[in-house]
Amino acid sequence: MLKRFAPLVPITLALFLAACASNVQQQPEYQSAAPVADGAPDSLLARHELTALDLANLTDDEPYQMPSLADGLLERGFELVGTPYRFGGRSLKTGFDCSGFVGFLFKEEAGIQLPRSTREMINLKAPVIARSELQPGDIVFFNNRGRGRVSHAGIYIGDDQFIHSSSHRSGGVRVDSLDDRYWKASYMEAKRVLAMNTPRHPLHR
Repeated sequence: MLKRFAPLVPITLALFLAACASNVQQQPEYQSAAPVADGAPDSLLARHELTALDLANLTDDEPYQMPSLADGLLERGFELVGTPYRFGGRSLKTGFDCSGFVGFLFKEEAGIQLPRSTREMINLKAPVIARSELQPGDIVFFNNRGRGRVSHAGIYIGDDQFIHSSSHRSGGVRVDSLDDRYWKASYMEAKRVLAMNTPRHPLHR
C-alpha cells in the first residue's frame, strides 16, 4: 500500500501529464522576493476536485485516515496545479514562487501564517522529519544540488512525490518526484509544521 496520500498521485499525473513532465536537468536556483497583489483566477482543477470520500474509495483495504489539515491543504494544492510561476508571487492572480505557494496553502487551509522566505521557513521550530518518515503535509526543502543555502520548498504528498511552484520553464505549480536526479541531489530536509498546531498565529524562528 502506498503512503497515506498516495492515491492522489496517479490521478493527478493522469490529469496533468504535461504539467508534471519532469526535466530535472534544467531546474534553476530559486529565490524569494517581495510579495505581489492578491487575486483569483479560475482553477485548472475545478472539474476534478478530490474529496475525502474519493480518496477512501481508491484505497484497497484501509479507510481514509489523513488528518483533516493535511487533507484540505493538499486538495487545494492539487486544484492549483498549472498556476504560473512568478518570482516573488504569492497570489492566484499573478502566480506563485515556491515559498509563496507553500505559505498560501498553509494560511488558507490550515490558518498558519508562515514566514515569507524559504530561509526563514527552514528555521521554524518544527520537528525535523527523516526522509523515510515523510508524511503528507510535511514541508520539504532543497538547495541547488547540495550547494549553498536553502533555495526552494514544496509540500510532500506521499509516494515520494511533492507539489511545488517550480519555475517559468517548468510550468509553475506541478508535481515532481523526490527520486528525480535533480531533486534527489538538492534535497536538504523536511519539517512537520502542521504538528505545531498553532493556527491563526504567526510562527517564529
